Amino acid sequence: MIKVEHITKTYGDLLAVDDLSFSIEKGKIWGLLGPNAAGKTTTMRILTGYLSPNEGCATVAGFDILSEAKKAKASIGYLPEYVPLYTEMTVTEYLSYVAALKLIPQKERKGALERSLEKCGLQEVQKRLIRNLSHGYKQRVGIAQALIHDPAVLILDEPTVGLDPAQIKEIRELIKSLRGERTILLSTHMLAEVTQICDGVAIINRGKLVACGSLAELTSSFKENERTLVKLKITGKSIANLLQNLPGVKSVSLTQEGILVDWNPNQDPRDEIARIIAENKLGLIEIRPKTMSLEDLYLKAISGETQQ
Repeated sequence: MIKVEHITKTYGDLLAVDDLSFSIEKGKIWGLLGPNAAGKTTTMRILTGYLSPNEGCATVAGFDILSEAKKAKASIGYLPEYVPLYTEMTVTEYLSYVAALKLIPQKERKGALERSLEKCGLQEVQKRLIRNLSHGYKQRVGIAQALIHDPAVLILDEPTVGLDPAQIKEIRELIKSLRGERTILLSTHMLAEVTQICDGVAIINRGKLVACGSLAELTSSFKENERTLVKLKITGKSIANLLQNLPGVKSVSLTQEGILVDWNPNQDPRDEIARIIAENKLGLIEIRPKTMSLEDLYLKAISGETQQ
């Protein structure tokens, strides 16, 4: 439903997006992750037709964003990071205005308005001025304007930025309710957002794709080593150095949880770890496998330790 092929975008001497390629299946919710200035917003603006790439191509809902721009744009609902609301209008006035801008036929506008109000939970505030709404409701209005023309694709740039925890939960539930109906690409800095609502993720850094796939696929693809967490009564750098020298151990790091040992899958050092602990009377509290979290995956990807 969304396909990006070798997109490159520069601003003068600045390379914002560098040979970027990924695809998203129909009906999926996909997260776009990356640090500040990674190229997320530029990528979204290219997909919505706001910017043109220097090189490469992309299709949305089967339409090329350059050669079939009108059809592609008609298939997209876009929520920018800063929602362009007319605060002196009521919710109904604003959404009616957006419906006209998006060329929804006059006879269909009332139905489109009612559907977007219902879907976004705005019935109770539809006659209120937008300036008097909470930030959470303003975000709902922003999503409603993106939905009003019934697009096949939604592109959401930081949809929960600036919201309090209760509002974040509400917006996440709203986005999850759209799963299957539409293909959704959302950018976020919040890893919890991806794990709670997304089917997969694309991670970019310095304009390059460093990982893309479902969380399970990514964890599997990055499984270059196994991990074991060791908790001891006695710990420190000297203990970490003892474990570092064991055959099969790739790295040892001190964390708040304990000592994290990365090892080669075909050289299991856990028996030797247990022996070292017993011989040195270090006081074993716990030893257990440590699975890679999305945070681990993200940090490894953007640090350049590994790349798909």
